Amino acid sequence: MLLTCDDAWFGGWRGPSALTIEAGRLRYAGPANALAGDPGSDPDSDPRRAEPDGHLRGVVLAPFTDSHVHLGLIDAGALVAGGIGRVVDLGWDPEQAQSWPTIGADPASGWPEVSIAGPLLGAPGGYPSRSAWAPATAAVAVATSDDAKHAIDDVRAVGVSIVKITLNSDAGPVWSDETLDAVVGAAHDAGLPVVAHAQGLGQTRRAARARVDALAHTPFSERLDDDLLDDLARSMTWISTLAIHARPSGANGQGGDAYDIAVDNLARFHTRGGSVLYGTDLGNGELPLGLNGVELAGLSAAGLTPDAVLGSLTPGSGEPGYDTRLVTWMPDRPATIADLASSRILTLPALVREAE
Repeated sequence: MLLTCDDAWFGGWRGPSALTIEAGRLRYAGPANALAGDPGSDPDSDPRRAEPDGHLRGVVLAPFTDSHVHLGLIDAGALVAGGIGRVVDLGWDPEQAQSWPTIGADPASGWPEVSIAGPLLGAPGGYPSRSAWAPATAAVAVATSDDAKHAIDDVRAVGVSIVKITLNSDAGPVWSDETLDAVVGAAHDAGLPVVAHAQGLGQTRRAARARVDALAHTPFSERLDDDLLDDLARSMTWISTLAIHARPSGANGQGGDAYDIAVDNLARFHTRGGSVLYGTDLGNGELPLGLNGVELAGLSAAGLTPDAVLGSLTPGSGEPGYDTRLVTWMPDRPATIADLASSRILTLPALVREAE
């Protein structure tokens, strides 16, 4: 099926666009005016000359993604209604978590699409092994550098798309540099990126030195120095998670030392060109099941424009071969970050019904 729309966002604004739906997946197919094709070409052999099956008024966007959730602590079936079409689960019991991508791929489930990290890898006795929120099987201890490859092989067998490690010196022991390097190296050798929960003085610097690919949280333990931020902006992605630090007594629920430190670090990281992903740590406290207005306000406070926030919400959507079974729809391009509240997630059958 071929549809056109007034405007589209897939890795950036595309203007009037063509969209294809095949085997239950939608892809951006190029500018709508390219459908005219080459006037001298054979219409049966030139797909650009196909007649669209319908036109969608408004804006079609890649599904909004929350890049840091814990599905075991929330009602995943409520996320789509709240405006979230994709999630990355960053830590849970691997036996349970490995079923979630399959559930998320089923259009009848009502779930968002799901990627998983499986269990969190850390030092023996380290975070989150003593945390009330995490089942015992969600924390896997890697004792020495010799154990690194075996641990990565185990999580790879679960079907993870990313490895989560913990460097939380505020909550327990952390790895030596030797073991940290071995775990990150084994993950990279297996073709898996590494995201770190880095908390405590100096842990962000350690993550950077070990070539960690992403931070699960904007650093909030300390104000990072400019030289370190220069390096991080070139080598690392940060997941925002600002709303977990908000205080109800603050303006719009914001405020507090950790919040202020995180927003300041994120602002300076973003100014340097650092890559930012929208994420909430959903399951951590009373957070809304869907697009989080406090998180969006925090991104705005850190200086992200509406387009930059859209980029943080739609990772990978500009890459060749990107497809989806869910899309975000809006009546118009958002002029402000607050305008994102008018978005809604549509299944592809619903999108087709909207077409004229």
